Amino acid sequence: MDHQTLPGILLLLPLTTALVILLFHGALKKVAHLVSTMVAVVMFGCAVSLLGADNSEVIHPLYSFLKIGNWQADIGFLVDQQCRGMLFIVTFVGMLVHIYSLGYMKEDESKARYFGALSLFMFSMNGIVLADNLIMMFLFWELVGLSSYLLIGHWFKKPEACNAANKAFITNRIGDFGFMTGILILFGMNFGDVSLLGLKDSVASGPLHYVVQQGPWIITLACIGLFLGAVGKSAQAPLHVWLPDAMEGPTPVSALIHAATMVAAGVYMLVRVNFLLVHSHDAQTIIAWIGGITALMAALMATQQNDIKKVLAYSTLSQLGYMVMAVGLAAPDESMFHLYTHAFFKALLFLGAGAVIYSCHHEQNIWKMGGLRRALPVTFVTFAIGTAALMGVPGTSGFFSKEGILAVAYGHSKFLFVIGLFTAFLTAFYMTRLVIVVFNGKPRSKDASHAHEAPFVMLLPLLLLAVPSLVSGYGLLSGPLQAMVPHAEHEGGQIVMICSIVVLLAGFLTGSRLYTNKEKDPLNIPLFANKFYIDEIYAWIIKYGQDRVAWIVNAIEKIFVDGLLVLFPSSLAAGLGNLMRRVQTGSLQGYTFVLGLGIIAVVYVMLFATAKH
Repeated sequence: MDHQTLPGILLLLPLTTALVILLFHGALKKVAHLVSTMVAVVMFGCAVSLLGADNSEVIHPLYSFLKIGNWQADIGFLVDQQCRGMLFIVTFVGMLVHIYSLGYMKEDESKARYFGALSLFMFSMNGIVLADNLIMMFLFWELVGLSSYLLIGHWFKKPEACNAANKAFITNRIGDFGFMTGILILFGMNFGDVSLLGLKDSVASGPLHYVVQQGPWIITLACIGLFLGAVGKSAQAPLHVWLPDAMEGPTPVSALIHAATMVAAGVYMLVRVNFLLVHSHDAQTIIAWIGGITALMAALMATQQNDIKKVLAYSTLSQLGYMVMAVGLAAPDESMFHLYTHAFFKALLFLGAGAVIYSCHHEQNIWKMGGLRRALPVTFVTFAIGTAALMGVPGTSGFFSKEGILAVAYGHSKFLFVIGLFTAFLTAFYMTRLVIVVFNGKPRSKDASHAHEAPFVMLLPLLLLAVPSLVSGYGLLSGPLQAMVPHAEHEGGQIVMICSIVVLLAGFLTGSRLYTNKEKDPLNIPLFANKFYIDEIYAWIIKYGQDRVAWIVNAIEKIFVDGLLVLFPSSLAAGLGNLMRRVQTGSLQGYTFVLGLGIIAVVYVMLFATAKH
């Protein structure tokens, strides 16, 4: 198939599928899941075909959807190695999630609607990856927010799912406002051209080059605006609060949206505009520190979570912090390398958690599990592989990508390096805790004692994801996936490797010592368990900073605006009108009587005045 037609297929095929399924899901109730899954397989085939293309940058204009004078906004594709690699990750994980969902969502009464939303998400995510300009990227950015809202709130009869969907949607709008502001600043400075290649050329020798030389603070402002979009979508502090709550959606959704694709969109966007970030040291510093703080804070929260999916959710936050920190440290290749490896092993862990939840009759509390190693041997082995990769065990893909980021941090900022190292210790600690509590010891509930292995259709994606989780760090995909290469030599490489292995062993041994053969959590740290009370702080701000102010403004509006400026004049006019309406009776005798009274009054006044003089 012609490589120039593949991007169009990758974009339009899932859109058509989503529209057909969502509009006619009643009639397609029995086949929608098969249609959506087959389309996902076709999309993966197209992405693989694109990997075989040459390494050049190719622009495929599709159509102009907005034109004002000489300016127009286009839907077009920029297909380069970065785009091809991301498409491979998105379609590969998306395909496996579709296959996994055939088993996990088998009994769901709204299965057709679920698969329609999955196709809509794939369309939206592919649009972000393929976008050749920031306006198109922003449009699909919003569509990803919409489709994630539909998927998170799939079980809308549960209040928790509805609240989580609303929280995700609203929180992301805050970040999106910053993203839009950054785009508008660049739009104004570059005379309406916000295409990626146009911005890149402009920074090299154009209007943006002049701005960089004369007013670098404007570039910093634009970069921070773009970064705010990533803060929302990639759940960085302080807009991270939506991601753990989003675990209320079906587990395959957690794997697709919140482990490998949607949350990675923010990192991908930052790497895409890295040619701008390198011209603002202040913006890079802010990005690096936000990433480091998020990585550490999320890891601390994960140590006290008891929901198996929320442990993995905070782990996702922490790993995203690593990626964002790498972008801020001017290491986009290391960031993308970790994004790729993380996509494999985190999708594996979420799908493995789904197999555990499915086998335990949808129980998610890890302290009501235990002893599942014998009942779920395939799930245990694959979950252990994903855990090893996440912890950074030498030889796994996660070891190479995480060590690359730590090495960059060591060369740029020793403080961030220490933060990254301590986060690695915490990662080994809480993942060891998770595996021991869930799979070792004795069953702690009836559901755990009667657990059985998930169907093969759910185990197959686990087996397929386990392979790249182990071997993808060795550069086997370095040809088609440009960033999928072992990290280059960095300053203090040996020191970083030794420190990394030491903290890994320390975290593993500490977790093993504390949680082996325990019936309840020996640690009780309310600050971490309650997520630093950030949700409560936000609730307080909304209550007193918004609701109370809104009440005062509403009172002022009712009294002064509605009362004095609107209602009083209208009431006065209405009262006078009512009075005059009473005079206009339509009775001739009445009018004659009033006329007579008037004449008498006039005569009386005239006589009284004459007599007085």
